[in-house]
Amino acid sequence: MKPTEQLIKEHDSIKVMLKVIEKVSQKLEAGDEVNPDHLASIINFIRIFADKCHHGKEEDLLFSAMEEIGISKESGPLGVMLSEHELGRKYVKGMDDGVSSHKRGENKAALQIAENARNYATLLTQHIYKEDNILYPMADIHLSEEKQQELIEEFEKVEQEKIGIGKHQELLNTLHYLSNIYLI
Repeated sequence: MKPTEQLIKEHDSIKVMLKVIEKVSQKLEAGDEVNPDHLASIINFIRIFADKCHHGKEEDLLFSAMEEIGISKESGPLGVMLSEHELGRKYVKGMDDGVSSHKRGENKAALQIAENARNYATLLTQHIYKEDNILYPMADIHLSEEKQQELIEEFEKVEQEKIGIGKHQELLNTLHYLSNIYLI
């Protein structure tokens, strides 16, 4: 398996969470109650699975490998991806702040959560498309087979050392649980 294939597989899981986020946003905007534990689980999934694990592999490993072969991190596709990762983090912080406000009973908190969640989902949907169709094919073409094998090994280290053994599956179980509630 190529490193980009592993990242695309992770994208598939992230896209399911984006659909959950859309449904949760609809409920919040309609004034329906959403279980606060579900909101916390969504934020936890995004922060660990999508950001720490997936974006971590991209930023620390794939993008660095691409920079080594002359693709600038400051501009072009890598620069765009990095700036979008940062913007996504701001939306997640806005969601988290909204959840805190919601727990305190603040009236507009549900709309704050929904707005940031929708912005995040829109951003990530477009972001994933660009990575899958522009950035990853560039990596596949320009990175040697040896470098790609090295990246796969480094990705595994991220899973074990940075995320923790079993955490990836635990987060996928959370995704399955939430999708059974919001997407059926």
